[in-house]
Amino acid sequence: MKVFEMRALVWLAAGVLSVIGQAAALAQSEEQYESAEYKVVISEGKFELREYPDLMLAATRTELESEDAGGGFMTLFQYISGANEKKQKISMTTPVFMESQDDGSSVQMGFVMPKEVTAQGVPKPNVGQVKLRKRLGGRFAVVRFSGMMTEESVDKSEAGLREWMKSKGLEADEAGEGAGIETAIYDSPFTPGPERRNELLVRLKAEK
Repeated sequence: MKVFEMRALVWLAAGVLSVIGQAAALAQSEEQYESAEYKVVISEGKFELREYPDLMLAATRTELESEDAGGGFMTLFQYISGANEKKQKISMTTPVFMESQDDGSSVQMGFVMPKEVTAQGVPKPNVGQVKLRKRLGGRFAVVRFSGMMTEESVDKSEAGLREWMKSKGLEADEAGEGAGIETAIYDSPFTPGPERRNELLVRLKAEK
């Protein structure tokens, strides 16, 4: 991962933890949330090869140099709190997905929509910064790590993941949608560091 992208994701993670904390009503464990489904194909310690289905996300793009760069977090929180066409309150889910954008100056954060909400129809946002988008399913190489998400921990985890991918003959999809590193945050800031679940995901080339 490029240094700028790594710093952007670490910066965004701090804001995400704040949002999760508010949505968690001060303290809840991840088991109390609906979590995005996936199928584990290979599991070796902290590394996994997973298959994800398509997921619907409510997402916002945050300009890193904006004076109100942190406003994107609250915008998404407002959407799930009822700032939508149905005035519907939407339950928080895990994880919160984050990824750097191609322009290098912004980061996208996405909340996964609960299965029931997706089945009934995801309500359109009443706030322009929030967009509904489909996160295409596929195979992903994943590494899980605990503790605070820092530049050092992200860099070390990505290096380990790339090495594991190489040992398994797994190739990253560098050209398709969602190419690059994706970060997933599962816990609130009230969760002790050793118990926190952080993940880095790399989308893989489709099998021929």
